[in-house]
Amino acid sequence: MGKYLVKRIFYMLLTLFLVATITFFLMKLMPGSPYANQQKMTPEQLQIMNEQYGLNKPVWQQYLIYLLGLVKGDLGTSFQYSNQPVSYLISSRIGPSGQLGLQAIIFGLVIGIVIGAIGAINKNTWIDTSSTILSILGISIPSFVLAVLLQYYVGLKLGWLPIADWGGFSYTILPTIALGVGPLAETARFIRTEMVDVLSSDYIELAKAKGLTKFGVVFHHALRNSLIPLVTLIGPYTVALMTGSMVVENIFSIPGIGEQFVKSILTNDFPTIMGVTMLYSAGLVVVILLTDIIYGIIDPRIRLTGRRN
Repeated sequence: MGKYLVKRIFYMLLTLFLVATITFFLMKLMPGSPYANQQKMTPEQLQIMNEQYGLNKPVWQQYLIYLLGLVKGDLGTSFQYSNQPVSYLISSRIGPSGQLGLQAIIFGLVIGIVIGAIGAINKNTWIDTSSTILSILGISIPSFVLAVLLQYYVGLKLGWLPIADWGGFSYTILPTIALGVGPLAETARFIRTEMVDVLSSDYIELAKAKGLTKFGVVFHHALRNSLIPLVTLIGPYTVALMTGSMVVENIFSIPGIGEQFVKSILTNDFPTIMGVTMLYSAGLVVVILLTDIIYGIIDPRIRLTGRRN
């Protein structure tokens, strides 16, 4: 297990290094100026600003300074917010994003498991067909489109829930649904497929022959065995929530990291763009690492082969 863990951590660090390198040089290729009022600045003022942010140094020196700062946990200083460290901008907004992400993944997994299980139990009935149609719709509709529809019909037309801003729990319901429907649909489809296979296996027939109740067979055998492969989908779910939250937070005017990321792109705030990118990347590789560790514990063969069967 030790060698397996060391190997995964090495891949995680290598991935972060590549992301940091690619992101840095892509920022250098972006058109436009990082200063909002550059047209009104004199050459002397521009030189002072470049010296302050280290932009007067050669690119290779800027790159090394950037990597050294990452190792120390320093993400740099924002170009658009005077003397504001990027780490502070991110930490002040991580709460709403974290809450939305957690609520969305719980909502998607729990409801998706229930819908998928009901569809598998009632295979080839109208209930199964309805759950399949719901899954297809959930996968097909982008989260930002669903966010606009929920905002307009549920929030504006019906007036049931707030359509924007960040307050109590009611303000989180619509964006949570918008973000969680994608994972919900994927989970429902996955659980339905897995449970149909499990319910037709020999040991399920044996459990029924022993006199177990239908609930006992479904819950203790079919559903439990169908949930194990679901661990592998946690990583893709995380990616979907990260990318979806960027636009959804902006639509609902939620002061989260996604909204900050969109604003930083519009203003060419390079340090903030790179900082948020590294945060998302670090979160993703950590989730994948934890997924691999959990899967390695579940199936020891993975630790020996170094891959999933």
